[in-house]
Amino acid sequence: MARALRNKPGFYLLTRFLNSSRPAFLAYRRWLQTIAYEEVQFSTERPHNSTAFVIHGLLGSGRNWRSFSRNLAATLSNSSPLSVLLQNNWRMVLVDQRNHGSSADLEGLYPPHDIVNAAQDMANLVRSQGWDWPDVVMGHSLGGKVGLQFAESCARGDYGESAALPKQAQIVALFWLFVQSLWAILPAPSNKKYQWMDAEAVEYCYSWQIKQEKGSNSHEDNWEQLLVLDSVPGKVNPENSDGEVEKVLETLQNLPSSVPSRKWLVNHMMELGFSKSLADWIGSNLKKSGEHETWTFNLEGAVEMFNSYREMDYWSLLENPPQGMEITIVRAEKSDRWDPDVIQRLETLAARQRNASQGTVSVHLLPNAGHWVHVDNPKGLLDIVAPKLASLG
Repeated sequence: MARALRNKPGFYLLTRFLNSSRPAFLAYRRWLQTIAYEEVQFSTERPHNSTAFVIHGLLGSGRNWRSFSRNLAATLSNSSPLSVLLQNNWRMVLVDQRNHGSSADLEGLYPPHDIVNAAQDMANLVRSQGWDWPDVVMGHSLGGKVGLQFAESCARGDYGESAALPKQAQIVALFWLFVQSLWAILPAPSNKKYQWMDAEAVEYCYSWQIKQEKGSNSHEDNWEQLLVLDSVPGKVNPENSDGEVEKVLETLQNLPSSVPSRKWLVNHMMELGFSKSLADWIGSNLKKSGEHETWTFNLEGAVEMFNSYREMDYWSLLENPPQGMEITIVRAEKSDRWDPDVIQRLETLAARQRNASQGTVSVHLLPNAGHWVHVDNPKGLLDIVAPKLASLG
């Protein structure tokens, strides 16, 4: 997510030209002293040249987003002839937030367990691995607010400072110089120069050259992307929801630390009035421990994070998004988390004319989906997210 903030020193991007390879998926897990993560790439045989961080929601883990991330990586690698020509290979980093998944058992993730520290964990992960800063951050629910905090902290320079040329501009510049060199060596009639190139590649590279000749410093076609999936950006008013999350957390807190079996838990939750789909999902967060089952998450820490989620407010960030960044809010059509006033405020922000010193806000409605956007309508979500990422790579 550094590109929009490249005039702040610590953010750097490394461009690599890649060799062709046969497609394959890569997914492997590493454990760190910061937070655990899983990487998903379309190709195992060439390095990635773009990175997206994917942040799960409350009581979830990175693995919840594995299938969607694989489909997204495949789509981006073959989204257009230009993508194939530039050999785009996106890496999806599926993090396990503190108190969740494989991060729940890691030491060194000290309290307070709040949104600010959850975002700091991602910055620490980047530093500890010596990675380039992510091009895209996508967060669902609780993870959406972590993404907003990450962007806000980046804008303030909390994670360090650096400067860098946009990666996309670097790739196009070098590729265009290569094309022009070929023309100088192998002259041809102007109407035949482009025959070996796809029309999209020609138009893209030529428009880039015109911008350079005009001395334009605009990066409107190279926005950094922050995608917030069904996550209310302001403080959450409990009166505007049915309190289901609070009921789930209270129920789990009243259970023993280990339960007899997943089947027992599902039946127990359903007896308390929860739906079978929700009970099954809660049951998927159990792991075997001897003869019993225990949680994959740290419940008390997760409760602290949820309380922080409800209190954090990022309307000021949406009012003044950092230059070169697009903040995309995806609202699920059937989600019960949205107050009409909040929806109206977002739509007003999205319609506002921005000056050159500001980023943008866009709002998308995901049809036929409840809060679990990647499960209820994965294709619809892919249709929204993929073009956003493709515009960067």
